[in-house]
Amino acid sequence: MTKLTPAAAAVVEAMEANFPALETLPAAEGRRLVATAPRPPLPIIEVADVNDRKIPGPGGDIPVRIFRPREAEALPVIVYFHGGGFVIGDLDTYDRGCRALAVGADAIVVSVDYRLAPEHPFPAAVEDADAARRWVSTHASELGGDPDRVAVAGDSAGGTLAAVTAVHARNEPQPALRAQLLIYPGTHLGSATKSRTEFAGPGYFLFESTMQFFEDCYLGAARADNPDVSPLLASDLSGLPPARLVLPECDPLHDEGMAYAERLTAAGVPTVAAEYTGMFHGFFNLGHVLPEAADASTAAYLWLRQRLHD
Repeated sequence: MTKLTPAAAAVVEAMEANFPALETLPAAEGRRLVATAPRPPLPIIEVADVNDRKIPGPGGDIPVRIFRPREAEALPVIVYFHGGGFVIGDLDTYDRGCRALAVGADAIVVSVDYRLAPEHPFPAAVEDADAARRWVSTHASELGGDPDRVAVAGDSAGGTLAAVTAVHARNEPQPALRAQLLIYPGTHLGSATKSRTEFAGPGYFLFESTMQFFEDCYLGAARADNPDVSPLLASDLSGLPPARLVLPECDPLHDEGMAYAERLTAAGVPTVAAEYTGMFHGFFNLGHVLPEAADASTAAYLWLRQRLHD
């Protein structure tokens, strides 16, 4: 019997019926199918301005999309990394979520279209994430933002990138990050946890075969015990910005996310581990159908506001 709420189980059933088996397809075809999949006709979340541009990166220019919630000077800035197992996802598929984040946190959001595997395996995504975070810190004023109030955020694979770049930023001379919002991040790739055993299968959306496919594409010749792959294995997590982790109960990544929250807390980092009973990996932006998702996003945005607007 599923541990999902009845409403969540119905959503997952519909998602599983329409989501492609990515592990059976070439990566480019999987991306195309996900990008062109029908979406519910939801109202547009209005922001003051949306601007696409390219910023310099170690492997060439990195496309970014910049969301400005309102006309004001020196707003905080959030560098956002999308999910998709390091293999799928782009600026368009995460456009609505970034609009909601910009409005909810009252901050400029810079959504980063980092390089994807398997064409660009590790460390390409990490390098692009670091480059984008450094660029934002340097150019925040040009965007109408405040370089002293920068945060990182991401979901799933993007949560992993946000966690890793927060560790890297700690050791650099730029102004310290104010916060890190980690939405069901992968923190220990390939780990054999109870939640991965219990929830990586039919009825919970994220399949073991799909996760293994993502991990194989992403790792290439790298090892999963590299702390830039698995931030849970970093030797030192002290001095990091305050963290909020969004952890759905029925997520294969739940246990490694909780373990990361516990390590952050032990290292003296102010940390909130927000658990959501009966929810699944991918629920966060589904507030239009799941009250728990609306609660999770509202609480996360308020948490960011409090850290970025003090």
